[in-house]
Amino acid sequence: MTGLRVLVVEDEAPARDYLVELLQASEGVSDIVTAGSTAEATAAMRGAPGVAAAFVDIRLVDRPGDTTGLAWARTVMASPAPPLLVFATAMPDHALAAFEAGAVDYLLKPFTQARVRRCVDRLHARRQLRTERSAGGPTRLLARAGSSLVFLSFDGVYAFEAADRMTHVHHADGTFLVDPSLATLEHDLAPRLIRVHRNWLVAAAHVRRLERGSEPTLLVGPNLKVPVSRDRAAQVREALLAGARGPAS
Repeated sequence: MTGLRVLVVEDEAPARDYLVELLQASEGVSDIVTAGSTAEATAAMRGAPGVAAAFVDIRLVDRPGDTTGLAWARTVMASPAPPLLVFATAMPDHALAAFEAGAVDYLLKPFTQARVRRCVDRLHARRQLRTERSAGGPTRLLARAGSSLVFLSFDGVYAFEAADRMTHVHHADGTFLVDPSLATLEHDLAPRLIRVHRNWLVAAAHVRRLERGSEPTLLVGPNLKVPVSRDRAAQVREALLAGARGPAS
């Protein structure tokens, strides 16, 4: 995989140096630029074009002309070509605001090598989606099986399921973990996918049967049974009928 150019924005030198060390030891990072304040971070973005991801502490020491890490990130994310955003912080209570600002990940101190490596894998997965979407749509999905990376064809995707705070992909080659949330997948992979339940997205092309009744169910792929929320049943039915010909009763 092509390495990422990364910006680390952290005002505490020991924490900054340690995160840089962990990133350097993570496969998939090619270059690291550092900044001790948001003013330095802005200058670094201008002086180091091609920054693919920014690791930002939420709370930085106030300096003249500086903003908080969160405010700086919001400004950067409003730019035409923003980097992928990761918050790296000791503050666990800002996760919602961070993801609302467009964060891909939220790293809590103290960092570990394993956690940073998972974050880098997540960044590569998101960059793949972003790149392929701009080129007309993704052709492969990056998934995980234990410590291995698995590259799956989108043609073989049956469904995505949110369970146990993780996202699972049900595929012709098996079931694997993926990093993006259902909301991200629904946004990035439309119109391939249909939201049928708060915990399920299905590939319409692989739906074989819609069982109607008090508890609607889809048969997807060879034998995957997927529940359909009652409040989504009519919408799901219409979406499936739109791509089919025959009796609609």
